[in-house]
Amino acid sequence: MQTIAILPIKSFGAAKQRLAGLLGSGARQALVQAMFQDVLAALRHVPELDAIAVVTANPAAERAAHGEGVLLLADDREAGHSDAATIGVRYALGNGFDRVLLVPGDTPLLNPDEVGGLLRRAEADVTDVVVVPDRHGTGTNALLLCPPAAIEPAFGPGSCERHQALAAAAGASCRVDALPSLAIDVDTPEDLAELSTLLQGCRTEASVTRGALRQLDRSRAHAPAAVS
Repeated sequence: MQTIAILPIKSFGAAKQRLAGLLGSGARQALVQAMFQDVLAALRHVPELDAIAVVTANPAAERAAHGEGVLLLADDREAGHSDAATIGVRYALGNGFDRVLLVPGDTPLLNPDEVGGLLRRAEADVTDVVVVPDRHGTGTNALLLCPPAAIEPAFGPGSCERHQALAAAAGASCRVDALPSLAIDVDTPEDLAELSTLLQGCRTEASVTRGALRQLDRSRAHAPAAVS
């Protein structure tokens, strides 16, 4: 079964605006790029994947993807995560792929063995739609579609339940499959704190993100004290 992973990435400078109160623009860009690199590297170690495509209009993401030898798909409109995912789905449909795995770029703890297990279970059970929820159980941190057009991707708040409803409406079999390594995506300061805590307990995961967070900590430690 031919499987392609689709990784939509918005411009690093425009990403993670909800972290603006905690991190400056440069720090946010460095963190987003680091998480993207870790996700991409992890996906390359999933033997069940036949191809990986990055959907982006970001030159830095394009360079990173090119360096990893993955496909590049242009996101000319940058109309959001769901639209970018749809670009990948259309590519899969036009190039003979049997299924797509849609993965965000801000889940740096992604574990190749867990993702491989997800793909094997879905194939064995002949499941059309697999929804991987976020740690709150409300969002979607990965979506597996077989065939690629089983449902239309609809990410955002409440998307875990929304994707299940779309599958039911389409008559597609659906399962929610929680993966610990895909539970954490980073949108808020609370998410970032949770990621930092988890990284302290797993020293070999997300090496690029770990380095970016260490650099942020060093920058804060050397920042001049505020004058009252």
